[in-house]
Amino acid sequence: MSNTTFLKKWFGRRKPAKVDDTQEEEFYRAGQWQLVWWKFKRHKLARMAMIVLGILYFIAIFAEFVSPHDPLRRYKQFLSFPPTVIHIRDMEGRFHTPFVYGMKMGRDPETFRPIYEENTGILYPIGLFVRGDPYKLWGLIPSDIHLFGVAGGDETMPFFLMGTDTIGRDVFSRICYGARISLSVGLVGVAISFVLGLFLGGVSGFFGGVVDEIIQRIIEVITTLPSIPLWMALAAALPREWPQLRIYFATTLILSILGWTGLARTVRGRLLSMREEDFVLAAKLDGESEAAIITRYMIPGFLSYIIVSLTGSLPGMILGETSLSFLGIGLNPPTISWGVMLQDAQNIMNVAHYPWVLWPVPVVVLAVLMFNFLGDGLRDAADPYVS
Repeated sequence: MSNTTFLKKWFGRRKPAKVDDTQEEEFYRAGQWQLVWWKFKRHKLARMAMIVLGILYFIAIFAEFVSPHDPLRRYKQFLSFPPTVIHIRDMEGRFHTPFVYGMKMGRDPETFRPIYEENTGILYPIGLFVRGDPYKLWGLIPSDIHLFGVAGGDETMPFFLMGTDTIGRDVFSRICYGARISLSVGLVGVAISFVLGLFLGGVSGFFGGVVDEIIQRIIEVITTLPSIPLWMALAAALPREWPQLRIYFATTLILSILGWTGLARTVRGRLLSMREEDFVLAAKLDGESEAAIITRYMIPGFLSYIIVSLTGSLPGMILGETSLSFLGIGLNPPTISWGVMLQDAQNIMNVAHYPWVLWPVPVVVLAVLMFNFLGDGLRDAADPYVS
């Protein structure tokens, strides 16, 4: 393959084009991470996943600003309120900026459930950067500016994008706040699993012998335990009088207990196959320490396997926290997470009459899918054998 053809394959060109000396020199001087980035940009699903995950983490970081309401505020006159319908044209056919109608509430004569109907005679415009419930951004910066909401902050018609729960709290605002817990559990849990798996797997594969036998027996014992019952048992053993912050970190540790074994075995297997290679022997003869040989020469050789393991563990951590909180043995109210929000869905009657309580489900599915797509793109970009 000529240099021109190779460069066109990397830069995604479809027609023959002349490659100047500057571009060719830039390619050959590029480092490993720059080459990985060029390959990653060619993976459309991975790029889309990175954008979507960036939006989700932006919402989690700036939840106070993005959410239109205080997540703990109860609107007693809007219990189990359905998602607000946004209009751009009124009943007379005239176009407006996005707006919502006022609501009038009635009662079902048989079940006495609240019934809400639009009052087409009253229009409430929706605006950006509107004033609403006061908050402190990250607990430090006081403000009352929200990304969107009913212009003027009219108390008679709040804007509920995803409806309200059974006690009148805004579902969308709670999803924004819940993203902080649910998404950060994955990052913290994977970080702990990464350290344990990389260290123990590296020690096991590089040194072998008795150390390898001990670590492998520990891994075999852990992998034979059923993960969900073990998670449930450990989470149920946490004292209920603990503050929610301590329970959060304890839940993260519990999710990490079983998460490191797969990465440790991957690292061990790759190091066993690489420790007899010529470049490892050359590094030893050159006086390199064993830690430097592992971190500088051996681990970069199977970086794609590590990336796949990490990105594959993130969805598992998120689903683990959601499952434990849904069952009531993880986090509990007033802490807000996607799993805690789904506790309302345990009542089948709530789901039948108020299906919008299931909004956290598509959000969890979206986050898990995006992490999987991102992992596929990173794996292909970091694998030197994938063109």
